[in-house]
Amino acid sequence: MECQECHERPATLHFTKVINGSKTENHVCEHCAKEKGYVSYGEEAYSLHDLLSGLFNFEPSSLNEQTSKDITSQHHLKCLKCGMTYQEFTKVGKFGCASCYDAFSERLNPIFRRVHSGNIVHDGKIPKRIGSNIHQKKQLNEHKEKLQELIQSEEFEQAAQVRDQIKEIEKGIKPNGEGEV
Repeated sequence: MECQECHERPATLHFTKVINGSKTENHVCEHCAKEKGYVSYGEEAYSLHDLLSGLFNFEPSSLNEQTSKDITSQHHLKCLKCGMTYQEFTKVGKFGCASCYDAFSERLNPIFRRVHSGNIVHDGKIPKRIGSNIHQKKQLNEHKEKLQELIQSEEFEQAAQVRDQIKEIEKGIKPNGEGEV
């Protein structure tokens, strides 16, 4: 793809802006991006590591005393497999091994919640043109979870409505993997 500004160089930077629900995409080369002010290099530039470090660090003064003690004790967390400490992880911005996820999980879940809008699991994106069956299965699972919650809270009228919605979704899912929308 070529640069939308100069039409001379290949586009290496791709920006998406969403303003009041209106989405625009810009595909520009690095030279034009600097010229137009899309990116700035130098003293004010932030690296990915700077961004991630900001997510890892909390301000203990804004938290209650017990939470501050927990955070202080968690800075001494250490991965049993590679020996990396949580403090080293926050400086480097990368894990030493796959076991670090488990070793630091208590400290990572609040970060994942902030990054994933309240969720600690990243589901990824589903392609629109081939993902209709996947969307339906995901919606089906969500409805089944809601049904269980309603049954446990003894809200049987709403549970019956959700059950009917589940039946409708199941009708639309084809067994060979292709759904109808």
